[in-house]
Amino acid sequence: MSAISRQRRAIGRTSLVAVLLLVLTLMLAACGNGGGNTGAQVEGVVSPTAAGGGNNAAGTPAAGAGNGGGTTLAQIKQRGTLNVGVKYDAPPFGSLDPKTNEVTGFDIDVARAIAKHVLGDEKKVKLVQVSSKNRIPLLQNGQIDMFAATATITPDRLKEIDFSNTYYRAGQSLLVKKDSDIKEYKDLAGKNVCTVEGSTPEETIRRLVPKAKVTLFESYTECLSSLRNGRVDAITTDNVLLEGFRQQDPENLKLTGGLFTFEPYGLGIRKGNTELQKAVNEALKNMQDNGEYAKIHQKWLKEPLPKDFKEWYGTSAQEAAQKFEEQSKSQ
Repeated sequence: MSAISRQRRAIGRTSLVAVLLLVLTLMLAACGNGGGNTGAQVEGVVSPTAAGGGNNAAGTPAAGAGNGGGTTLAQIKQRGTLNVGVKYDAPPFGSLDPKTNEVTGFDIDVARAIAKHVLGDEKKVKLVQVSSKNRIPLLQNGQIDMFAATATITPDRLKEIDFSNTYYRAGQSLLVKKDSDIKEYKDLAGKNVCTVEGSTPEETIRRLVPKAKVTLFESYTECLSSLRNGRVDAITTDNVLLEGFRQQDPENLKLTGGLFTFEPYGLGIRKGNTELQKAVNEALKNMQDNGEYAKIHQKWLKEPLPKDFKEWYGTSAQEAAQKFEEQSKSQ
């Protein structure tokens, strides 16, 4: 072999080694990144459209602690949107209009009012579909900043998350067919009663009527279908939600049983997020003072503020939870 040939062969071997070293370096870099930076890619994405448009799976990635976005007040302001979990199956508090594909309701308007207070614009809110079962996990992992989702403030829930001050008061009741002989919750013994997983009505009805046959679904619309087709004898949840379903079929459905619980609603906030909690409570106070809350109440519930409004609106989460707990001991 000539000297020139030997030189060319040596250069070839050197080039091959360089290429192999480059490939190895890239592979090690990929491993070090844990398979890529997908968290950064989805920062700020909560729902297909801002301000409530579009149907959205409950597990859609969102800006939050779980993917590098953050949910502190400063991070929310930097992002420029408030990501709020709402229900799509709880009229008049939150429901999806199949014609417009937009979610509307009492809680949605409350969320917009808070976004206006925090970010200066009610349109700077992104809505994520949640259920009673997943709203707390989605809040804890940072996929939402807060939720407005008909959530009762209870001592057990305060161990997991923080709440705003009380912004609504409901009471558990029953929805039945018009020809039903069920008149109060005690009549549910031996009957099939439906509610949703992870809700306070489930806990309450099991405690008050141990002999009731409880059927659980993830959504109230499934309960409503089961009541209509005779699979269950009653639905139990908060009265205002049941009234929303009754209005859909007033010829065949009725509310009964009165109110047998005190259900103070709060806006769920991640544990320890005191700055956001303070801002939300300030927004609720402003809504009371400027009359905005009264307008939302009249718009969705078709009635003025109740006479006992000042007795519960704005009470602290701790006080509301204590009152909720006291009633369970007295029943």
